[in-house]
Amino acid sequence: MKRRTILTGGIGAAAVAAAAVGLSIGLPTGEDPAQAETKPQKTAKITKQSLSDTETKNGTLGYGTTTKLNNKVNGTYTALPTAGSVIERGQVLYKVDDLPVIAFCGTLPFYRPLSAGMEGNDVNQFAANLKALGYGSFSSYNIKRWQKKNGLSENGVVEPGRVVYVPEAIRVDSVSPAVGDNAGPGEALSYTGTKRVIITEMEVNDSRLVKLKEKVKVTLPDGKTVDGTIDSSRIVVENSQQGGDPTNKIEVTIGLGDTKVDYDQATVKVAFTASTRPNVLTVPVAALLALSEGGYGVEIIEGTSKRIVAVETGLFASGRVEITGNGISDGMTVGMPS
Repeated sequence: MKRRTILTGGIGAAAVAAAAVGLSIGLPTGEDPAQAETKPQKTAKITKQSLSDTETKNGTLGYGTTTKLNNKVNGTYTALPTAGSVIERGQVLYKVDDLPVIAFCGTLPFYRPLSAGMEGNDVNQFAANLKALGYGSFSSYNIKRWQKKNGLSENGVVEPGRVVYVPEAIRVDSVSPAVGDNAGPGEALSYTGTKRVIITEMEVNDSRLVKLKEKVKVTLPDGKTVDGTIDSSRIVVENSQQGGDPTNKIEVTIGLGDTKVDYDQATVKVAFTASTRPNVLTVPVAALLALSEGGYGVEIIEGTSKRIVAVETGLFASGRVEITGNGISDGMTVGMPS
């Protein structure tokens, strides 16, 4: 799919102004008026259709942005996951000294020992995970039940490092240490989400294309087109490889919902639609005339008669422009200035 260049109102004005110069000047120098009159005039039709401000960007199909997961337990790595493993709430991420480090779901880091009777947002987050795993309320009894289930010391105190919070179920992307390596503060693994998504970057001045929850069209390497949804966007800083100033880009994440695709990793095309004007009258941009009194018009041709009709322009897209005005309708013939 070729990338389309979308013509804005300003660009269209420049184009039609240039065309109008030829109209106001008249015939090219040295051309015989009699010969010019015999030349067939180029024409086009006014059509009623939908116009869309659409641009296509390259994207990467994968599992999304990778995130580092740091270990906080000292000892020796005795068990590690493999790349591609999916780890859900309550499951073991890895083991240090043959004791598990367990994944819970949340956004607040585990920063202090927790025990029954304490209060705070971190307590509420831990308690919600206990409940989700079927252990009931945040009590000493339930904490000890959870510890016993996971082979931990049944003392009713959860130490930092034995639980690591992740946003949701994760897919292991890579593992840094090997079994037998010393465990200490530092990266243990990196992870992504479990669903395949598309990541694409665009210029900040293309922000009009990014609307959360809007649909996009994704073209896969085999030419198949599937629907996607804009899930999130963020500003990222891109450093220049030539040593220049860094630039800001918009990173867009597109979800595929329940759509099944046969690729783990692939380069795809993503068509974003900023706006659509349904069932509007349109003409080719080149049919617009810049009027001497200001604004634009089109030359209506009816048999052997011609007249200029003033029009208002709307959306410019795909070489055509939306027009409104008195006395124009679908199917009329307009002149195309040569």
